Amino acid sequence: MLILYAYEIGYEMSFGDARAKDGHKVGSFHYKGLAIDLNLFKDKDFLKKTEDHEQIGIFWEKIGGTWGGKFNSRDGNHYSWGE
Repeated sequence: MLILYAYEIGYEMSFGDARAKDGHKVGSFHYKGLAIDLNLFKDKDFLKKTEDHEQIGIFWEKIGGTWGGKFNSRDGNHYSWGE
């Protein structure tokens, strides 16, 4: 739903950090397979700022997810479930 929504409002996405790596702590949502980092694009421009993800992050929160843009250490491209 998140990716479909992003495309509907004019964005494109690709996978960033989509699986656990050695740097993830055991028990983290990335490690559990419940978190992903997404690369965001609009008009072929790579959007890196947390603010760029805000509209999509708010949608994700409305359907029950957790968006990293609201973390103390903002992580705008982080989307997780159950966090």
